[in-house]
Amino acid sequence: MNRKDFILKSCAACVGASSVAALLSSCAATKFTNGKLIKDGIVIDVKEFSLKEANKHRLYIVVRNDELLFPICVYRFSETDYSAVWMQCAHQGAELNVAGDYLQCPAHGSEYDNRGRVTSGPADRDLRTFPVTINNNQLFIDLRKT
Repeated sequence: MNRKDFILKSCAACVGASSVAALLSSCAATKFTNGKLIKDGIVIDVKEFSLKEANKHRLYIVVRNDELLFPICVYRFSETDYSAVWMQCAHQGAELNVAGDYLQCPAHGSEYDNRGRVTSGPADRDLRTFPVTINNNQLFIDLRKT
């Protein structure tokens, strides 16, 4: 192998390894949970937001269910304030990626805040959101309303 080929292959391996490491570390930060689909909505336990450290909570969790076409990102602002955002881009319908306190479309780059409001186009309308209520340490995401 000549020097040029060695450098190209070595750099490609380094870039590939760092990309995989970045991808794995970003996945580790996201909590996925399967919500329980019931009449009119989906239910998750408030404990899903708890971290091992005392009094620490996750910023968000991603709720999935086989009956839903797209996941729902649920943000926690306080013990009584949550937002539930449908993770389908309002521009052309791609599934969104969650990154901290915003959601981003991998297809065309639209971005939304943690309440589903569009912050950067090409999307020109907000995401679908759902009311969230709390009862007996259960979050109820009402899928009937937006």
